[in-house]
Amino acid sequence: MKKQTTLFGALAMTATLALFPMTSAVAEEIRLPVATQADRDTASFPGTGMSQSAVRASWGAPLEIQGPVGQPSITQWHYQSFVVYFEGDKVIHTVLKPKR
Repeated sequence: MKKQTTLFGALAMTATLALFPMTSAVAEEIRLPVATQADRDTASFPGTGMSQSAVRASWGAPLEIQGPVGQPSITQWHYQSFVVYFEGDKVIHTVLKPKR
């Protein structure tokens, strides 16, 4: 009888220890609004590899220019609804500004 009680106790302890990490791993989910880049029409924004002169010819002069900064030099051109990032003279990325 003692052997059976010891076995039951060991099984109970094993089950408790196995389930303990599951009950303590509960986290609160936080949702933050994120600006989406999925809605953009690629034809209406500068594409990767375009030159600064091609961007200026298609979209006009930017509202603001920041940079160049760092090595390699990164420059930002700010337009009404998007920001164009250049490495040297070539576009590396275009990002939509959040709608306000």
